[in-house]
Amino acid sequence: MKFWHSSTTRPIVRIDRPRFPHNKGFLFRSGSGIVSRRPNMFNIVSSALSRYALDIYIPLESIFMTTTKADAEAYVEKNFPWNFGVNVLDITFISLGLGLISRETIMPLLVSQLTDSKIAIGLIPAIYSLGFYLPQLFMANHAESLVRKMPFVALIGGVVERMPYLGMGLAIWAFADHAPSITLIAFFVLLAITSLGTGIGTPAWLTMIGKVLPVNRRGIFFGVSGALGALMGIVGANFVGQILDTMPYPDNFTWVFVIAFIFLAISWIGLVLNREPESLIVKQQIPLITYFRQLPNVMRGNRNFTRFLIAYGISRIGAMAVGFFLVFGNTSYNLSGAQVGTLTAILIGSGGITNLIWGWVGDRVGHKIVLVLTTFLLALAALLAWTSTSEISLIITFILLGAAMSGDGISRFSIVLEFAVPEDQPTYIGLTNTLLAPVVALGPILGGWLATVLDYRSMFLIAAAFALAGGVMLMVWVREPRNVKPVAIADGGEAL
Repeated sequence: MKFWHSSTTRPIVRIDRPRFPHNKGFLFRSGSGIVSRRPNMFNIVSSALSRYALDIYIPLESIFMTTTKADAEAYVEKNFPWNFGVNVLDITFISLGLGLISRETIMPLLVSQLTDSKIAIGLIPAIYSLGFYLPQLFMANHAESLVRKMPFVALIGGVVERMPYLGMGLAIWAFADHAPSITLIAFFVLLAITSLGTGIGTPAWLTMIGKVLPVNRRGIFFGVSGALGALMGIVGANFVGQILDTMPYPDNFTWVFVIAFIFLAISWIGLVLNREPESLIVKQQIPLITYFRQLPNVMRGNRNFTRFLIAYGISRIGAMAVGFFLVFGNTSYNLSGAQVGTLTAILIGSGGITNLIWGWVGDRVGHKIVLVLTTFLLALAALLAWTSTSEISLIITFILLGAAMSGDGISRFSIVLEFAVPEDQPTYIGLTNTLLAPVVALGPILGGWLATVLDYRSMFLIAAAFALAGGVMLMVWVREPRNVKPVAIADGGEAL
């Protein structure tokens, strides 16, 4: 075994066999050769879940201790059909569930029933984005120390990410009719909790996906699973429209959230069935202050990644308009519940159809071009809303929005993995999402303020300008990361 130390980085441990058992926690070898156990809370929880998951949920063949890189690659290839299938199950049903309570249509409509504030509508994407993006950098340090990611992801994804949606349905049922302010507060608190759960689990989940699915099959995986989720979501969205029209308020929203939670619970089953090999290389978890001190070296040492963050961040300001399209349409054209369901179905269906296209393009050409095109589509959607004169133009806006959102969902994660070597991927994921947190959180609030002091149409025009500027910067300023050899943080220096 070879170990090294650096003043700006931390030891990487290459795990050789014989190995410690899964259910004994995590051991790390220091530079002096002393093996120590670090009993922090994350490791205690993850270790406890490992015992529970391994004993009950995970098939015996999924417990695999790799000894070499060749062994790991052979194991991944052997179990690729299984992992592809269970992850399609996960993404399909979580896409279906979240589509039924869409943050772009159903949630804004619910909030508009509870309050007249436009800024409150902007808080939906703001709170979710802040909760999703902000904790990821803090969790990347922990994710890099996990030999297996799935037990930790299963705990966070089940309890913290999915359960709050059931709580939303119950809060609407209990308070919406006679205490809308309490319902609004409960909704935003639960939205913050579920977004935190998603953000906490994302670095480990994405790293797990990178382990169980080869790089040239991730795009088609996200494409197929997104398309299946969209196909089911189209039917579900029309069903939601019927519920909104035929059931009295607030029972209609209650049932929508409860049904969505059922589909989210089904998706969790697919998540825990992953057959994940152990990581050959893990990093010793270190104090956060030490971890943060090395992050400026990441930005200086990978300038292409830094340019990507700047360009993509500017394009995300253009997404300030997304949460207001439906409310604008409802205000301008007095939409019925059936029309809301139709627009939701169009949003999901457009995303599902283009999912396959974006996945194919991402695998064969690269994810940068996908992000460039989807950013331009977002700008065009905002321009159409700016010039909207009828429900027809609103339909086209949602078609473009669905295509833009699906491509962004496929490529914004996948491209980050390509900027880094495998052992550094959680840090890159966390750094990306945490640095983008202020932008994606404040953008919708800015949109609500602009809609209040100006009007919806003026805000749409400003959003289109930001989206267009960000897309141009991505196109001309950022190199396709597949053409740039990634360099480990430990090695420093500019990627070649």
